[in-house]
Amino acid sequence: MNIILKPIITEKMTLVSEKFNRYAFVVDRKADKLQIKKAVEDLYGVEVERVNTLIQRGRATSRYTRKSGLIKGRTNSVKKAIVQLKGENRIDFFSNI
Repeated sequence: MNIILKPIITEKMTLVSEKFNRYAFVVDRKADKLQIKKAVEDLYGVEVERVNTLIQRGRATSRYTRKSGLIKGRTNSVKKAIVQLKGENRIDFFSNI
């Protein structure tokens, strides 16, 4: 089971990671905090101090097309994990680009 699906790389998370040494990931909905902690430590080789999780509900969306008219739907719900690292540990997402 893949626990970490992808890192969240936005301007806001970049500022938070530089200031507070926290990184955000989209994780599997069934994963708990201990599994997330172990997965981050194994994947990136860092020590994790704390893990906070949240579930972001999907939003209702709509769009208008000429052919079909108004189309309504929902975006997917996702679980996010915000991981704080110990000491001077850092994760560099752009090292292999």
